[in-house]
Amino acid sequence: MYTLNCKGKLLVITKPLVMGIVNATPDSFYDQYPQKGLDTIIALADKMIHDGASILDIGGQSTRPGSTRISAEQEIARVLPVIELLHEKYPDTILSIDTYHSKVAVAAVKAGASIVNDISAGNMDATMLQTVAALQVPYICMHLKGTPETMQQNANYNNIVKEVLDFFIQKIDCCTKAGIPDIILDPGFGFAKTIQHNFILLKNLSAFGMLEKPILAGLSRKSTVYKTLNTTAAEALNGTTVLNTLALVNGASIIRVHDVKEAAETILLLDSYKKANQYFTV
Repeated sequence: MYTLNCKGKLLVITKPLVMGIVNATPDSFYDQYPQKGLDTIIALADKMIHDGASILDIGGQSTRPGSTRISAEQEIARVLPVIELLHEKYPDTILSIDTYHSKVAVAAVKAGASIVNDISAGNMDATMLQTVAALQVPYICMHLKGTPETMQQNANYNNIVKEVLDFFIQKIDCCTKAGIPDIILDPGFGFAKTIQHNFILLKNLSAFGMLEKPILAGLSRKSTVYKTLNTTAAEALNGTTVLNTLALVNGASIIRVHDVKEAAETILLLDSYKKANQYFTV
């Protein structure tokens, strides 16, 4: 069990949680609703909450390979209206801000977000760790080599599980020394990793349990799914559900997804499976 203090709201993880992906950007690798607009985004968030999302992760900047970088000010302009409206409409829902800019993190938390999700683990903004410590909110620390522009050229490892584990040990120390109260670890599926690397990490996800931190798995509709199946991101729901199930079996505490209903059903079925305790003997 893990407990996260989200600006005074305790998020107790006694069983895996679903984090819904809410993109406030026009260039994500996969969008449920390509036609953007505040009403559309709010409708998506509304559906996710009713489908069982415990956390909504709101991002204003695409981090897919080859994505175009925008400024912190542009990012704030995209995410703040969404966060403010969702916080007003659903004050009990935990909102996360997906950003590597400390300036965006400050504005988003002030507007109602209570988790910071940083793909760079503080490596793309030198003030991020001290900023999150001052905000006193949970921090999602993701493994990434390089930046979104260069990460696929950095997908080189001698032993990926050991290297990611060593990275997290170092980052936990940095976060703790900075004063960050709660840390969530994200292995960064698809970020500076080949498809084979992603499957190795998924198969060995339980190894990160030794760090005694919640593990977030973000596999939803990624190329590991659709390229393996020779299909598209739009057709990758079934494959995503399979990989989410494996992540949960191997110790994931949070699964970050586009499709909340299916993810929540996966958790419920897996929980029922684990509770089945009648034995048959011959």
